[in-house]
Amino acid sequence: MKFRDLLAEVPNVLAPPDEDVEITAPVSEMAQAVQPGGVFVARAGRTVDGHTLIGDAVARGAAAVVGTRAPGEVECPVPYAQVADGMLAAGPLASAYYGHPSRRLTVVGVTGTDGKTTTATLLHSILQSAGLGAGLLTTISAIIGDQTLETGLHVTTPTADEVQRYLAQMVDAGLTHAVIEVTSHGLAQGRVHGVEMNIAVLTNITHEHLDFHGTWEQYRRDKGRLFEMAAETARASGALTGAVINAADPSASYFGERAAGVDRVVTYAADGMPADFRAQDIDYGPDMTHFTLVGPGGLNVDLESPLVGPFNVANTLAAAAAAALIIDGPARYASAVAEGARRLPPIPGRMQRIDEGQDFLAIVDFAHTPNALRRALEAARSMISPHGRVIAVFGSAGLRDREKRRMMAEVGMELADLCVLTAEDPRTESLDGILEEMASGAARRGGAEGETFWRVPDRGQALAFACSLAREGDIVIACGKGHEQSMCFGTTEYPWDDRDALRSALRGAPLLTLPTATGP
Repeated sequence: MKFRDLLAEVPNVLAPPDEDVEITAPVSEMAQAVQPGGVFVARAGRTVDGHTLIGDAVARGAAAVVGTRAPGEVECPVPYAQVADGMLAAGPLASAYYGHPSRRLTVVGVTGTDGKTTTATLLHSILQSAGLGAGLLTTISAIIGDQTLETGLHVTTPTADEVQRYLAQMVDAGLTHAVIEVTSHGLAQGRVHGVEMNIAVLTNITHEHLDFHGTWEQYRRDKGRLFEMAAETARASGALTGAVINAADPSASYFGERAAGVDRVVTYAADGMPADFRAQDIDYGPDMTHFTLVGPGGLNVDLESPLVGPFNVANTLAAAAAAALIIDGPARYASAVAEGARRLPPIPGRMQRIDEGQDFLAIVDFAHTPNALRRALEAARSMISPHGRVIAVFGSAGLRDREKRRMMAEVGMELADLCVLTAEDPRTESLDGILEEMASGAARRGGAEGETFWRVPDRGQALAFACSLAREGDIVIACGKGHEQSMCFGTTEYPWDDRDALRSALRGAPLLTLPTATGP
């Protein structure tokens, strides 16, 4: 495509390029990822101004550059265009380059503080059970037909170019539907701009990422953008649109207002409050959850799911409600929901069991927010006998919302019998300082250090210590890392997998996390 043809898709082009050029490679927001013949989008980030990397991008073969500075303020030897907002430009540019793939798919976006990956994976399983060609894009992987592609180490929503590339691959594979996990960072940073969103799904919204968003109100506004995108699709194309909202969430009405104009808004609730989709006769087992899905038109479906805990009932309801907007025919829908829930593949790092022949349960979960930790510990409690103990291993990330440290420790002391506080991506902060804040929170909630909670900075040793405390019938649950494949000390990502580390601990050979201290 010609550079000016791509720019025609971008709002607020302030200065078009002096000359045109053929674009033969994708759009990129990262100078180091630019391919010869591609477009580099230079914008000011939180730590690096992309305009200072234009020379690097051109050296790598960038055929054109888009930025927010005036042409006279940058040195650029290739065609350059100034736009009002680089964050709003990257997505539409990438969408145009790949031929607007979202226009040929029914796209479902799933957002919320917790439960996004599980809900998206559930919905994907249900749509496939209905015989629909559906792709899946989460923070864990992209599933496109028979292909499963990892999406990175520490990631939120992939970059705008990657999102469009995955969607284009889904179209090329003959798929008709796409389910995307959409994070608040991804929404705030424009990573899904250019995607024509058909259905928006909300799991919940609780305390998280205020270090990035600044305020609770801004965090909610960024999440609400997904619902506004569905409403924009309804106005622009007349395609199928809808919104699925957790009626039990205090912000339910806010998200309903953001979705004004979509074809249909449906609600769900797992706690007995009025909603379109509800759960009855719930039976929580250590390996399986059974309940009856009830909904509009006399819907009554018995469900069996390998997901455990009350929060996964809510996730299942969210996925079932979204599927109701897509799958035609009551019988076909009921069958697809039942089969999709029952046949759900294991979700890496989400209440994942680790079995090395021990006489207690061992679980790895991604819970890294206070609410997610609460839900994970509640689920863990439901998996053991009344005489069993919950032993929780968790930390709190550096350079992130500091208030979480106290809150995580308080939740741990409230719901677990024993807590081991340890490293979780301290980054450039002092790990000892982070653990001190957590220990203070645990003590304020009545914890006694050395009796009901411990500080073990090395995460591998922490897992080994927790396993040494466990007796027959207990459960050890490692929270915070889940599927992630690295841990950040300083500015370096060191290889790390909680699942491998817990297996090693159970075998008596704990992995070591190096270094064990960072920061001042």
